[in-house]
Amino acid sequence: MQFSLLIHSLQAATANASMVSIRSASLQPFSPEQWSQHREDRIQLIRKRFVNVHVSDNSGGRVVGAKVAVHQMSRDFPFGSAISKTILDNKPYQDWFKKRFNAAVFENELKWYATEPAPGKEDYALADQLLQFVQSSDAVARGHNIFWEDPKYTPWWVKNLTSADQLRAAVAGRIESLLSRYKGDFVHWDVSNEMLHFDFYESRLGRNATTDFFRTAKRADPLATLFLNDFNVVEVCDDLSSSADSYVSRLRQLADAGVTFEGIGLEAHFGRPNIPYVRAVLDKLGTLRLPIWLTEVDISNALDAKTQAAYLEEVLREGFAHPSVDGIMLWTAMDANASCYQMCLTDGNFTNLPAGDVVDRLLGEWQTREVLGATNDRGSFNFSAFLGEYKLSVTYLNSSAEGTFSLARSDDTKHITIRLQP
Repeated sequence: MQFSLLIHSLQAATANASMVSIRSASLQPFSPEQWSQHREDRIQLIRKRFVNVHVSDNSGGRVVGAKVAVHQMSRDFPFGSAISKTILDNKPYQDWFKKRFNAAVFENELKWYATEPAPGKEDYALADQLLQFVQSSDAVARGHNIFWEDPKYTPWWVKNLTSADQLRAAVAGRIESLLSRYKGDFVHWDVSNEMLHFDFYESRLGRNATTDFFRTAKRADPLATLFLNDFNVVEVCDDLSSSADSYVSRLRQLADAGVTFEGIGLEAHFGRPNIPYVRAVLDKLGTLRLPIWLTEVDISNALDAKTQAAYLEEVLREGFAHPSVDGIMLWTAMDANASCYQMCLTDGNFTNLPAGDVVDRLLGEWQTREVLGATNDRGSFNFSAFLGEYKLSVTYLNSSAEGTFSLARSDDTKHITIRLQP
């Protein structure tokens, strides 16, 4: 059973007081069924849209009984997975990925230690091949990451630079090399990864370092959405470094310094998820009116496969139902030994594990594969469909018409007028 805290009135603390008086507070219980129904209602509201197809003849008269067929060609909501070099030259893996996902992120191949393992020795071969695969799959790619504040994952030679000027030149070269090569290719860039927890660059270059990173990245690739990305924001409530309040505070500090923020990345590496807490954090961050992505979703391998799958389903349903979440990425890249960071979706033969069954079931729920029907006595046929791109065909006697249409988020019904030609 879930609970919601309702506070009816507050007495604000005075300047000389340290207490807040709550006159009336109550916990309102929600059964699991009510919680699930609320999610489904929100999915209908934010991920789907009503459509009304009006069919007329050549003279504009209504056509009753015309057959209407609607087929979804692509999904609007980005749902994807991490991939790594192991997908290259592995057709079964590639086919499995293409069948499911419309978004991808490289597990390690874009990180600085991978693209420039020694000073001046740049190697983008693997990243280039992965990008080519993603683009051939009609998927979008997130850029992960430009800088990682954790010194453990900072290139050894960068850590050995002895002066701020040397480091400043190195980071400028990193941004210029990476973003000039891939300008326009990645929809996002995680500019500063895990900066709520670590401060390698700011401790050496000053508090304005991150501001400079964002400004330079925006100049280098103005079409990309720039993100912060961090862990333990939605996963746990006892990491004060990455609470929702800490995240908001950091964003405001950078905004005050002139950074235009565009995206919030939440890694979402869960043990046992606290779903009401997840919703509360998303609600709070959603007030910033910025796109939120769950960027690295998985469940700890300390849990058995069935428990992983059950928890994964709860996280994915909660994310998909939240109006501020604009995309979900699973952290499920498979390595050469058919293992994953924490959670795999399949075995080495690409047979689903329990988590893979969850993903396939949800993907089936969250798309409108086909809608068939006939126009009513007003010459109209209406239905509800998930946002995305569609193909429409109408037939009546010896007449027919075809077309395409897009469903974007809106509270309005989408009206489509089809005029049949003799």
